[in-house]
Order: sequence, then structure tokens, then C-alpha cells
Amino acid sequence: MAMKKLLGITIAFLAVLSLSARPVFAENEAGAAGELAYHVRMPTVSDIRVSCLHDFLASYNSPLASEAKTFVDEADKNNLDWKLVPAIAGVESTFGKEIPADSYNAWGWGIPTGAQDGVHFENWADGIAQVSSGLHTHYFVNGAKSVDDIGGTYAANGNSLIAHVHYFVDQIQCREPVSVNTLAVSI
Repeated sequence: MAMKKLLGITIAFLAVLSLSARPVFAENEAGAAGELAYHVRMPTVSDIRVSCLHDFLASYNSPLASEAKTFVDEADKNNLDWKLVPAIAGVESTFGKEIPADSYNAWGWGIPTGAQDGVHFENWADGIAQVSSGLHTHYFVNGAKSVDDIGGTYAANGNSLIAHVHYFVDQIQCREPVSVNTLAVSI
């Protein structure tokens, strides 16, 4: 008798649960290959990179955290690794926390060795855009394949820069998104 009661409660619970979920028909977006999903939208690769970078920069209390989408968009636009420009900011300015006054220059851009100041950008987004474009134009278009190829000309301490940029690139990692099919449900 207890087993029938438990089965009845479980069926009733599942019925209520299925009525409260809003169906989304994926075939509207994915064509005939789509399957019925219940109000679950997996983030796109871009969304994952943006949230990953935001969380990483926020963990350093970086003023650049709110610009995570700008970093990703500019990297895509300039065919760069999306972690490169934030990693350089980590090395050069502790992710934007130690910069020349009112410069928005977290990358040491245009600051010759020994100088205290360099290029001043209008805001963080302008700095990200100009540095990303500059890396693409001045280094990668001219044959650089990775940060290893730009270190010596980017900074006087090129080998140190390379090692530290690699460190931060490696630290900016994202967790793989959880597939709906592998979510555990306990009742």
C-alpha cells in the first residue's frame, strides 16, 4: 500500500512539474533537427567567454571586468586569442588597477622604457579596441604567430612579459557548459 501511495505522489508531482515548465520548440531555431526543450537555453560560445572573462577579472577586482564583452568582440574582430589582451593588462597594470592617471592605458601602450606616461585612451573600450587593433596590425599581420613572437619588441623585458602573459592566458579558463542531458535531478 505504501508503494502505491509513493507511486501516486511521484506521478502527481511529475504531472505538476510538467505543467509548470514552458515548452520551447527548438525546431523554430534549429530546423527539423530541433527537439523539445523546457525553458533551457545553453549559452553560446561567445556568452561563455564573456562570462568567464568577467568572472576572472572580477576575481582581481579589476575595473576592466565590465568590459569582458568588448575584449571578446575586439579579439574576434582582430583575429586574436580572446585571452591575450586581458592577459597583457594583467602583466602591465594588474588588470587596469595601476595605470597612469586618467589614461585608461592598462597595457603600457606607447610608454617607452623609463617613461611614466604613454597613450591616453578615451575609456576602457577605446583602449581595448586600439590595443587589439594595434596588436593585429603591428605584430600578427607582420608574421607574429603568438605572444612569443612579440615579446621582445612589445617590451624591453620581453622574456619576462612572455612568461607572465602565458601565465594569465592559462589562468583565464572556462568551465565547460553542463549539458541538459547530464543534469542530475533528485526528488
